[in-house]
Amino acid sequence: MKKILIMAVALSVFAACKNTVKIANGSLETTENKAHMKTIHFKSEGLNLVGNLFYPPNYEEGKRYPTLVVSGSWTTVKEQMAGLYAERFAKEGFITLAFDFRNYGESEGVPRAWENPEMKIQDIKNAVAYLKTLPEVDATKIGAFGVCAGSMYTLMAASEDVNIKAVATTASWLHDAEAVKLFYGGDEGVESKIKMAQEAKKKYAETGEFTYIKAISTTDETAAMFGEFDYYLNPERGAIPQWKADQFAVATWEDWLTLDPFPSASKLKKPLLMIHSDGCVLPDYTKKYFDAVASTDKELVWVDTDLGSPMHQFSFYDQNEEVNLAVEKTSAFFHNL
Repeated sequence: MKKILIMAVALSVFAACKNTVKIANGSLETTENKAHMKTIHFKSEGLNLVGNLFYPPNYEEGKRYPTLVVSGSWTTVKEQMAGLYAERFAKEGFITLAFDFRNYGESEGVPRAWENPEMKIQDIKNAVAYLKTLPEVDATKIGAFGVCAGSMYTLMAASEDVNIKAVATTASWLHDAEAVKLFYGGDEGVESKIKMAQEAKKKYAETGEFTYIKAISTTDETAAMFGEFDYYLNPERGAIPQWKADQFAVATWEDWLTLDPFPSASKLKKPLLMIHSDGCVLPDYTKKYFDAVASTDKELVWVDTDLGSPMHQFSFYDQNEEVNLAVEKTSAFFHNL
């Protein structure tokens, strides 16, 4: 009996040791099938950016892992769809990073909530540079994944950065000068918003004061997103405390509306996976970009849906069926590289 008791104690001690793994400068408790996260900091163009770094459930110190940097939709923070996907990919055996871009969340940068594509593209590159410094990251297997507008930034970053070995997107938002007219009031609406942005930048340069509008509203037509978009309105989905529904820098409009990702397609010469549907936003534009990509190692997964465009877009942000599909397809894609 005494011998059995000693063995039981020994086994419990062994189990306790097995369920705690040392990760870099901290220790994380691990349990089966649960990814674990620690907060990290890195610099992007001199500013401090904050991210959540996720590790696989059975992480082993001394081993190097394939790694993904994950980017979410415009205006969002790391705790929204980027964090959801990052955690899910970690459960599939990847180290993953979801971070707050400059001007958002816990990261530095002003004006706040300034959706500046050029900055975001550079932030992704700098996130990859940071990941390369980690001993647990396999620098030969760093990939990038984007959702919605994060897809646009991710594709552009991947076309320029040799350290990004492969790229995948889900529900990509890809626009050009003609497409933005469909969402922002035609020629007149686009021109008006660009002028507002230029005036906001001039005001900031002269006075240091920022000009903001609401990020989303169902009553204020001047909001960046006007309408019943449940993801951004529902606290059980994307309307979380870390995200500011009442803050969108007017300076954004010029940078956002003049962005054209399509020239980057001819420079993208690495493995590519794109997941989209007729119910997501601008489906023809995703097909157009995919067709223009220079890489011959590419796959386009088209998902059946009864939802009209763009309402299926939001399902890929957090709904189980769409997220599960995206995680399964994308994990297989990166593991098979």
